[in-house]
Amino acid sequence: MFKKLSKSAALAAAAVTALTAVPASAASAPLCGARIAVHFDLAAGQTPENIALAPGGAADVTFAAGRQIAEVAPGGGIRVLATLPKPADGGVRTPVLGFPLTVGITRAGDGTLYFLYATGTSDLTGVWRLRPGGRPQRIAALPAAGLPNGLALDPHTGTLYVTDSVLGTIWRVPATGGIATVWSAAPELAAGGFLGVNGLKLRGGAVWATNLDRGTVLRIPIRRDGRAGEVRTVASGLPGIDDFAFTGRGDQLLAALNGPSEVALVQPDGSHSTVLTAADGLQNPTSVALRGNMVYVLSAAYVTGNDPNLVVAHLAR
Repeated sequence: MFKKLSKSAALAAAAVTALTAVPASAASAPLCGARIAVHFDLAAGQTPENIALAPGGAADVTFAAGRQIAEVAPGGGIRVLATLPKPADGGVRTPVLGFPLTVGITRAGDGTLYFLYATGTSDLTGVWRLRPGGRPQRIAALPAAGLPNGLALDPHTGTLYVTDSVLGTIWRVPATGGIATVWSAAPELAAGGFLGVNGLKLRGGAVWATNLDRGTVLRIPIRRDGRAGEVRTVASGLPGIDDFAFTGRGDQLLAALNGPSEVALVQPDGSHSTVLTAADGLQNPTSVALRGNMVYVLSAAYVTGNDPNLVVAHLAR
């Protein structure tokens, strides 16, 4: 996550249409047929930060500046599901960024949405839940001095994992609600001047996370007793890395590089290559998701201030 929504901030960093499959071209590029599928309204605060794919071709997204959770229909229509209350001070105490924002989002099998809200105030910052047809409810408080960012759900244990980009922490929270506990505060998670640990996914009995300032992808095993194992740096040299998604080919992943406006394909051995750029429509991309061979990339235009959008492309298998 980057920001250019508050004039006082320094560098900021850092769906879905009728998604007919784009035919693979004869080219050998891993991604092909990239196009802008949806344009969002920057003036309305529709800066898409994170995405959770829903059944039937829709996607649930967080609009950071709008403090909203929205559904993007297969035809591109946008329906706001919830708007979070604005803090009494307007959110100016939100660490680093200075504005309140909805951040990570994940979807449970029953359609319940879990998402994060950062405001710099103790009454609103934390993990929130939105049941189908219900109203948003905070289920766990997180420190107002932090910036909750990435979110993932382990459906087997009913545990939510949360990254905090300012405190350099990964939290554990029961999906039923309750007290957040520190799962890891390893030095590899710490910020290096702006934002530290950022994107988050679960795979193969481990928590995978990125560190924006350090440009790294990290893997932390989940021990049998639930505690965090030793951090391993899987990849480095990825400036401004935000969120990411696994491609389905082992530990290969696609990562959004916010500042450079690129998407990188990261191999299991840590090597990586650029597969999408600003020429494909990216404007400070924040997150990536895959449905089959279709790749979805959200861009928030935090720095470019131009065209927040959803780019789709085809992953050549």
